[in-house]
Parts: sequence; structure tokens; C-alpha cells
Amino acid sequence: MPYHWQTIEGAPARSGAPLPLPLVLRLWPHNALAPRGFVLAIGIFAGGLALPLLAVLGRGALWGLLPFALVVLAGLWLALRRNWRDRSVVEELRLTRQSAHLRRTEPGGKMLEWQADPYWLVLNLIPRGGPVENYLTLTGGGREVELGAFLTPQERFALHEELSAALIQLRSFQP
Repeated sequence: MPYHWQTIEGAPARSGAPLPLPLVLRLWPHNALAPRGFVLAIGIFAGGLALPLLAVLGRGALWGLLPFALVVLAGLWLALRRNWRDRSVVEELRLTRQSAHLRRTEPGGKMLEWQADPYWLVLNLIPRGGPVENYLTLTGGGREVELGAFLTPQERFALHEELSAALIQLRSFQP
């Protein structure tokens, strides 16, 4: 799943012991194409475009077809790079007994932040009728924010269950 629970001390958050605080939830979109896959995809596509051009090698028709092949290859390159940049979103939810702090880093580097008291924090899961299936939001501090918009509906449901359990344990903690 494209999210990970961690504590600042580095102990796993799902160990069953009382929550070591602060607890950090990091979320990120799926990235199916690693850098090596990007190079491989561009190479295979360039090779596939070059095969028909071999038939006209040494003829004037090559110069008529070559610009179109290069435009198509450049279009694929730019589309894959844009997709990569758009998927560089990271959300980080930091939970302590005193605050819940959400920081979202946008693709351009812009940071959006939200903070609320975890005791009054409301976690909502809207199965149908929201913008997406299993729409997950946090309400508190006078605002409602979406969490994990890039996750699949099943992942948002699983995250809701885990985050609900963490909030219950956080609220019931007696030092």
C-alpha cells in the first residue's frame, strides 16, 4: 500500500504496544514506472519507431517520416515526465497527544498545512455520494480536509480502519 506508519523512534506502529508518540502517517500515490522502467519504455518505443524507418533508410522519404517519429517520441517522453511530476504528492499526518498536523506537499513544492486537536478530530468515510468512492476526510480546527485522494477505494477503507484504531488508542492513553 502506498502509505506507511512510523514513529519518530523508528519502532513499528502496529506492534500492539501502546502508541509511541509522535506517530507519523506518510501517504504517496502509486508509481508504477520506476526510473529504470522509464528508460526501458522510451528505448523500446524508440526502437519500435526506428524499425519502419529502416525500410526508407537512404531515401528522401526518411526525412519526411523522421520528424513525425521524433514528435511522437518527444510526446511520450513529455507525457511520462508530466505523469511522474504530478505523482510527486506526499501527505504526512503527525499525531501527538496535543495535536494532529497534516502537511501536503504538492507537485510544484507548495505545502498545504492543517492542524487540529486530536481529541476533537472526526474521521469520516463516505462510502458513496462523495467525490470518489470511500471518500476519506478529517474534520477539526474549523475545517474539513481530504486524506489520501490518490489512494484506491480499498486502500482508503483500510486506512480508515487503521487511523480509527490509532485515534481511539491515542485518546484513551493515560500517561
